[in-house]
Amino acid sequence: MLLKSTPNTIQAETIGEILTLRISRIEKRNALNDETILGLERLFSCMPEGIKCAVIYGEGKHFSAGLDLSELKERDVVEGIFHSRMWHQALDKIQFGKVPVVAVLHGAVVGGGLELASAAHIRVAESSAFYALPEGQRGIFVGGGASVRIPKLIGMARMQDMMFTGRVYTAEEGYTIGLSQYLVEEGKGFEKAMELARKISSNAAMTNYALMHVLPKITESSQDQGLMMESLMAAIAQSSPEAKERLRLFLDGKAKKVGEQ
Repeated sequence: MLLKSTPNTIQAETIGEILTLRISRIEKRNALNDETILGLERLFSCMPEGIKCAVIYGEGKHFSAGLDLSELKERDVVEGIFHSRMWHQALDKIQFGKVPVVAVLHGAVVGGGLELASAAHIRVAESSAFYALPEGQRGIFVGGGASVRIPKLIGMARMQDMMFTGRVYTAEEGYTIGLSQYLVEEGKGFEKAMELARKISSNAAMTNYALMHVLPKITESSQDQGLMMESLMAAIAQSSPEAKERLRLFLDGKAKKVGEQ
């Protein structure tokens, strides 16, 4: 089912319990303008009923070549801060929204495109994907959350290198250092993402919530605080009726064991 009331730069469609979002600015290599970013924020703020996972991908040859520099206006400091914070608010809605998000990466995953990809929970890269943060060579600094999210994926030193030197990572290199969790052949990314989205959708809602909202807080906490949050979350999750039913099915031999197809 196609969704209305979205900007024409985003094609949104529901496929069962999965929401697919296609960034559609081929003439700009899917560069991100304010209309697109605000459209994503609205979509993730008002997720359609019954959706359990979302898949984001780019139309044409690229995921996203980054911020649309043709829209880069001369702003004073305060206006610049507000613009950056607008991106933060929108991408936070993706990372800390109602459903897990899978991103399909191909071609350019550059600048703001990499910031968008890093807000997703699972990243599937096709062999054509390449990654860069060219802001350092353009005399500017990242403003869409890269300095917070990307070092958590690849480490601060690697991000510094990307910005100091303009280093570009290939799809295989990106997979090795942690920019994606999956690497597939060209043209196979969406199929793989949908397969993963269906698996994610079959999880208990409480488990998915914990992985999206609680695990990030645990990893940033002291050991004592993290272990306490883990205990609380484990107790809450296992007390739910859904968890009890899933455990009963497993003990009765009616649920798949690890490694079974």
